[in-house]
Amino acid sequence: MASDDVYVLGIDQSTQGTKALLFDAQGKLIEKATLPHRQIIDERGYVEHDLNEIGANVIGVVKALIDKDPVRADKIATVGLSVQRETVAAWRRSTLEPLYNAVVWQCARGAEFVSKPEVKSKAQRIREITGLELSEYFSAAKITWLVDNVPEVRECAQKNDLCIGNMDAFLISYLTHGQSFATEPSNASRTQLMDLKNLCWSEELCSLFKVPLTALPEIKDSDSEFGFTDFNGLLKHQIPIHAAVGDSQGALFGHGCSQPGQVKTTYGTGSSIMMNSGDKVSSCEHGIVNSVGWRRHGRTTYVLEGNINYSAGIISYLKDDMQLIADPAETEALARAANPNDRCYFVPALSGLGAPYFNGNVRGSILGISRLTGKKEIVRAALDSIAYQVNDILALIRKSSDVEVTQLCVDGGATKNSYLMQFQSDLVGLPLKVPSDAELSGKGAAFMAAIAQGIYSESILEQHQEESFFRPLADEKEIKTKVEGWHKAIASTIDYGI
Repeated sequence: MASDDVYVLGIDQSTQGTKALLFDAQGKLIEKATLPHRQIIDERGYVEHDLNEIGANVIGVVKALIDKDPVRADKIATVGLSVQRETVAAWRRSTLEPLYNAVVWQCARGAEFVSKPEVKSKAQRIREITGLELSEYFSAAKITWLVDNVPEVRECAQKNDLCIGNMDAFLISYLTHGQSFATEPSNASRTQLMDLKNLCWSEELCSLFKVPLTALPEIKDSDSEFGFTDFNGLLKHQIPIHAAVGDSQGALFGHGCSQPGQVKTTYGTGSSIMMNSGDKVSSCEHGIVNSVGWRRHGRTTYVLEGNINYSAGIISYLKDDMQLIADPAETEALARAANPNDRCYFVPALSGLGAPYFNGNVRGSILGISRLTGKKEIVRAALDSIAYQVNDILALIRKSSDVEVTQLCVDGGATKNSYLMQFQSDLVGLPLKVPSDAELSGKGAAFMAAIAQGIYSESILEQHQEESFFRPLADEKEIKTKVEGWHKAIASTIDYGI
């Protein structure tokens, strides 16, 4: 371990906001700061973020940490980045000026393109190259939309002045003032443009999705030295950005899931259910996909994964849009007070359905409403929808893997809801391990950077952390009946086709 005077910084740039996490030389979280950013949603349901706002917020959260104790600024030795995935940015190479808002992973604007017969006919080929189902969920179709609809993007491409990347590539460029333009395999594997086995951009798929190959970042190892930053002068010295990773993979790393068969679920705006599948690409059931977990020291770790469009984000929807609650903390008590005989289901397809259905055109529904159904029952159904979706994906992961899953590691803000955690444990029939530290994505990125720089040893990933457990308690027959009802609700929603 390094001296006690060294600090490690983790930046977690997520869908709802940006966090800065400060860890000491023993890996203990000593401070954090958070800033939200706007969710820009138009009348078509397109979802965007302001790149300038996000860049400013990254600087802002680091400043907030330093302002609490200015002495810290001289002790920060390295930084790791975890980022929202599949969210696409386009900017000028020469000036770093954004050419358009970031197109957020939730946005289904690429659905029309991937529905074209000439594109759909390539679905199996796309899966062979990338490990992914053809879907507007991933970055590629979003980039196609930018190329087709934003003249500045085409103009910059013609002048070789275009940069296109996910949020990791944008932030690396932003923080290094354009000195570095790079990504890494955990994020690149989610673009639907990377050859999964060779870890390089696929010329075939770039051509299919109209993506200028010269505008894409270099793919480096996840624990590479990506460049240096002083956060626009906040630090007196430049520090290395020594790790970048997708937020879901960062959480897997933060949980210490370094062995094949270990599984985690992150309850964020959406959810990622992810299993470490080892050093080879696994065959898997349709509905889940292969991705890269990380590449460190020249060695690649792969994962099996399924993603939910609206997970804990449905709680924000209940609060901000439906105005059924004033605070997310209310949902637990409301769910417990709901009538146990009510059988309504909430299908949260607010921007289509992700895994395992991959239907960007379907919209949400509340089914099975009766005179028993009121606010409490709708809130409970919304919470239950999170657990049902996780269960659907975990069932496919279990079916695809020869390794027995014995425990589910969970993280994210919704893990504070003990009703949801108990129902999740009942559904999957597994113990849920909830670490006391909820900031697993940023922690994973920070620890990866610190290990790469020699500040931490690899053994820090195995250190015991405080945790709680939820174990299955419900009657299996009752759970089976509820799951069957959920699947009928899904089928009805898709068939109705609003």
